[in-house]
Amino acid sequence: MVYFLRHMQNVSHKPDSIRLRALMIQTTVLLAIILTLSFPAPLPAAGGTHETPDGVFHHFTRHIQEHIASDKIAFAKASGCTNWFYQQEKRKPAPLDVHPIRLDLILQPPSREDCLRLYPGGLDAVRQDFHRTQSSLSVSLTSYEFALVVDRDDDAHYNREELRDLFQSLALTHDPTHSPATQATALTERFDTWYRTRNLENMMNGMSRLYEKGYRFTPADRAELDRVTK
Repeated sequence: MVYFLRHMQNVSHKPDSIRLRALMIQTTVLLAIILTLSFPAPLPAAGGTHETPDGVFHHFTRHIQEHIASDKIAFAKASGCTNWFYQQEKRKPAPLDVHPIRLDLILQPPSREDCLRLYPGGLDAVRQDFHRTQSSLSVSLTSYEFALVVDRDDDAHYNREELRDLFQSLALTHDPTHSPATQATALTERFDTWYRTRNLENMMNGMSRLYEKGYRFTPADRAELDRVTK
């Protein structure tokens, strides 16, 4: 598989166009992760240091980044073991004295022992986990895109208008008198609820509301989303 899709730059605000672009982004990053199959290093906070550490943007994006990091690991393991189990079904056992050169060591795939330990149920079990981890990663990546889009001027800070629109798009009540920590908690709890149920539909509906208000996925957003998928 190859990393052959690029994020679309000009997108209309219509829901179907938003869904198509999100699907293309998800396909791109999932293919990239399948290709690399490498465990990510701890991620720095998104968008630079314009906002104080207790800011809503920092807390919300950092929370989603942590999910992305763990989802990438889980998806890489499921993807690698899926490939391994398929290979075992399709090829005959090699003679005991044959030691073929492993050309894919640089990709750090799961070992035979890892796959048998993680998936004692074999191919059926790993296929189920592949779809589960792919779905979780899609939700976390789409949520991160969502969090970046709301930062309209890409200054790593949510102003009052952006916070109001963010809360409304997530069907939450925004009280500007609440502390940044309280507001961030409300956002992360909503994300966690949709993440646990892999509810991509509600997230996409919220994205549509933002696009109707003129928000867009900027080149800076695209660069940041590319960064967290590497």
